[in-house]
Amino acid sequence: MRKVKRTPAGEALTDLMLDLFRATSLILTAGDRLVAPLGLTSARWQILGAIGSAERPQPVSWLARDLGANRQNVQRIVNDLNKDGLVALEANPHHRRAQLVVLTDKGKRAFEAAMDLQAPWVNDLADGFLVRDIGTVRRVVMTLRKKLEE
Repeated sequence: MRKVKRTPAGEALTDLMLDLFRATSLILTAGDRLVAPLGLTSARWQILGAIGSAERPQPVSWLARDLGANRQNVQRIVNDLNKDGLVALEANPHHRRAQLVVLTDKGKRAFEAAMDLQAPWVNDLADGFLVRDIGTVRRVVMTLRKKLEE
């Protein structure tokens, strides 16, 4: 059986992907620690952010699609957020069963508090990086994401 070898670009991208896996795990753990005093996790914080940044209320399936996440996982988190009074479910005039998810005032306050904690944390992490280097990495990751979405 003949083994196919990676190209130099394929090898470099493999190394980047492994680093991204490790970084993602560390980011989620740090995010969990950062927002734990607010009763949040990184996953809850991410969902609150997606709801808050949407142009209009969306059903869970749309939130999951926009996050690149599993619909069932997003539904479970939305249910927990709803129980805690951070989101509300509203009737969807376009679909009887797919309710729209909206932030409550409590949810807005929780998300704003998380972002207030995030600013000094991320500023400290960014110390020593060049903005143009961060932009280059972001462009590479965005291009990779687009190729994977195709």
